[in-house]
Amino acid sequence: MERVRVLVVGAGQAGLAMSHRLTERGIEHVVLDRGRVGQAWRDRWDSFCLVTPNWSVQLPGDGGTYAGDDPDGFMPRDDLVQFLEGYASSIGAPVREGVAVNSIEAAPDGGFSVSTSDGPILADRVVLASGAYQRPHRPLDSSMPSGIAELDTSDYRRPDALPDGAILVIGAGQSGLQIAEELHHAGRDVVVACGRAPWLPRRIGEHDTFWWANEIGFFDQPVGALPDPAERLVANLQNSGAGGGHSLNYRTLRDLGVTLVGRFAGVDDGHFRFAPDLAASVAWGDQRYAMFTGMIRRHAEERGLPPPEVADPPPFDGEAPERLPAARFGTVIHATGFRPAYREWLPWPEAFDPLGFPIHVDGESAAVPGLHFIGVHFLRKRKSSLLIGVGEDAAVVAERIGAG
Repeated sequence: MERVRVLVVGAGQAGLAMSHRLTERGIEHVVLDRGRVGQAWRDRWDSFCLVTPNWSVQLPGDGGTYAGDDPDGFMPRDDLVQFLEGYASSIGAPVREGVAVNSIEAAPDGGFSVSTSDGPILADRVVLASGAYQRPHRPLDSSMPSGIAELDTSDYRRPDALPDGAILVIGAGQSGLQIAEELHHAGRDVVVACGRAPWLPRRIGEHDTFWWANEIGFFDQPVGALPDPAERLVANLQNSGAGGGHSLNYRTLRDLGVTLVGRFAGVDDGHFRFAPDLAASVAWGDQRYAMFTGMIRRHAEERGLPPPEVADPPPFDGEAPERLPAARFGTVIHATGFRPAYREWLPWPEAFDPLGFPIHVDGESAAVPGLHFIGVHFLRKRKSSLLIGVGEDAAVVAERIGAG
C-alpha cells in the first residue's frame, strides 16, 4: 500500500497553494482531485467571470500572481482554469487528476487510511482543500409541481439549456443575481425571490469596491470579529465581473425589468408563495452599504486620502406580488448558497461546529490531530477562501505540519 507523508485533497487554488508551501519546506506530499486542476471552477456556468479583480489573484510561488494586461478586469472561467493549470505546472505540484477520495479513517498504526478510486493510501497527515462549501443549501423543503425543472446554481450552464417558461431564481447572492441578469438579457421571463444580501457599487470613487475592502482591512477580519459565527453564512456582496465589471443589485435588476418578490415561502394550491418582506430585505442590504461606506470614509480621513463621493441609495418601492401561478414557470434555480459537508463523509462529528465548520487551531483539527483544512471560508480570516488570501493560510498550515 502506498504511504505518503501528506495527502492534499483538492487541486483548486487552496490545494495548489498548499502544495507550494509544502514544497518550500521539503515536505513530501501528493495532491488528489476527483476531476482536473481547478475542477470547481470548471463546473461554473459557461459565462462565469470572477467577481474579484484580476490583480487580487495572488497565489504564492512562480506563476501565482496575475501578470496579464488587464489587472482591473475579471477573468472568465476558462481563463482562470488555464491560469491554475499553468500555476500547477510552474510550481511542480504533484497532482493526480481523476482520483476521487471515497473515505478517510484513522489508521490502526497512526495517521490516516484513505480509500480512493485509485486504491488505498496511508497518509501521516491529510489536508482537506475541497472547497469553501461542498453542499447546495435549500432552506425550505418544498416539493415543486410536476413538470418544473429544479436546479442548483452548480447545475446551471446557459440560458438555452433551460426548458421553456418563466424562471424563478430563489436567493440573491452573487451567483443568483448574475444568473438572473444573464437570463433576462437572453429574453427569458425571470422572477427573483429575494433574501438578505449585502451590496455595494462596483466602484467607489476612483477604485473598485474590492480595492477599498482590501485597503481598509476588511478581508483581514478574523471570525472572532463577527457579531455571530452564523455571519459566515451571509451571502457574498452583490456585484458582477461580467462585461468588464458592473454594479449588480436588487435595484439594477428591477431597473432592467426583472420581477422581484420576497423570500420564497412554498407552494400552495398551484401557486408559488412569497413573504411580504422585499422592502425589509432591501433595507437590510442598505444598512450594510451604509456600514461599509462609513468604514471607507473613516479610513480615508485617517489616511489623509480624498474622501470618495458616496451617494445614498435611491428610494425603493417594496411592493411585490405574494402569489404567482406555478404554471407560468418551467424552471426553479436554487441560489441559496452552500454549506460545509465534512460531517457527511468524515467519521469525526466532534471535529465540526453546529454549522459544519471545522473546529481547529491554525487549520489543524482540534479533535483529530494530523487532519488539516485549507480554503475554508473564514478559516482564519475573511479572505481565507479567496485567491488573495489562501496563500497566507497555506503558509501557516505548512508551518504547523513541518513542526509536527
